Amino acid sequence: MVNAAGTAMMSRFGKPAAMPKKEPKVGLWMIGACGGVGSTVALGLAALRRGITESTGLVTALAPFRRAGLVAPASITVGGHEIRSCTLLDSVRESQSGAGLFSAELVKSCGPQLRSMQRNLRPGTLCGAGPTMRQFADASLRVDDRSPAEAVERLSADLSAFRQRCKLDHVVVIHVASSEPQLRRQPAHGDFKKLQRAMLRPGSNVLPASSIYALAAIESGCAYINFTPSPGMKIPALTRRAAERGIAYMGSDGKTGETLVKSALAPMFAMRNLSVLSWVGENILGNRDGKVLRDPAARAGKLNSKDKTLSRILGRKTVTGVSIDFVESLDDWKVAWDFIHFAGFLGTKMSMQFTWQGSDSILAAPLVIDLARLAALECAAGRSGVMRHLAFFFKDPIDSEEHELSVQWRQLVEHVAVAQT
Repeated sequence: MVNAAGTAMMSRFGKPAAMPKKEPKVGLWMIGACGGVGSTVALGLAALRRGITESTGLVTALAPFRRAGLVAPASITVGGHEIRSCTLLDSVRESQSGAGLFSAELVKSCGPQLRSMQRNLRPGTLCGAGPTMRQFADASLRVDDRSPAEAVERLSADLSAFRQRCKLDHVVVIHVASSEPQLRRQPAHGDFKKLQRAMLRPGSNVLPASSIYALAAIESGCAYINFTPSPGMKIPALTRRAAERGIAYMGSDGKTGETLVKSALAPMFAMRNLSVLSWVGENILGNRDGKVLRDPAARAGKLNSKDKTLSRILGRKTVTGVSIDFVESLDDWKVAWDFIHFAGFLGTKMSMQFTWQGSDSILAAPLVIDLARLAALECAAGRSGVMRHLAFFFKDPIDSEEHELSVQWRQLVEHVAVAQT
């Protein structure tokens, strides 16, 4: 500590008093920054910075995390990649007028912060993007990346420039763009040198866009989190490269609604020794993600992710089924209806039904902030590799077979508690 005269203040034991630990500067870089989730994250951080909203919905605001040394949400710097020409403020206003998610007063109050964040956004890439995603891209933001290698170099440079310009200690890249089809394995996916050669070919489709963004994060030394069911880091060559570079990463597919309920409810049937015969869910939603999921290939990847929870908790004998339909009038709202058919004592069959209705963006946005804070904590501690303790947040957690919500919660809390010591 320093007094008014500029000399070091002494503790009562005659030694210099410890200086307060400086909070690291953290950047959150979102892929698909101006989508419903990304813009809601930006609005939420702006509102927290201005002190005009509560921390409701933030897992990391709960008691087990208050002394973990997490970066304050209000101090997180926002940047991102986007393929559409709309701004963060445009997207927030669209959610306000279409789905009624926010008050006009809240949007107006946070307008200056959203405009400031907009300066950190850069054009994304269409390299590796399918026709469904290309239809959303605006000509004004099209960058002709001739090859995946060129795209990775450009996107990685954007991340490095963001870190330097904003004087950030750590940058966490979180993929919140729309879902991609399931990955089709290629020989180059197993070896990074082969992958590098394949990426040099103009027009190569060796990597989907989400994996190109993941590799850009790796090459620029940023933690990477995939909040979607898109392939992202799920390529052996990329995970090996992440290990070489000491990168922390996690995914996939944020657990926000129906699957969240399943992961809490299914263990109840198992613990009571009730035999679940079938569990069928119908989902309807109306935002851009819903439009993308009309593509059978993209929908297949999402359904595969959503259906894993029950089979892992209840076993393969349970008949499960999940469907997703686009209903444009719902806008950002989604509705899930689940029917559970189960057998009890003496073979008597019974059933349970529930309906879940929520805003996709409102449910997802606080989790993105949580993940940015928790990933930054790992970076500050110098830890790398799969952040398995974050399985609590995902439908299809990387390198984790555990799907029971209570067990995932305990693993998360215990990891953070150990990290504090």
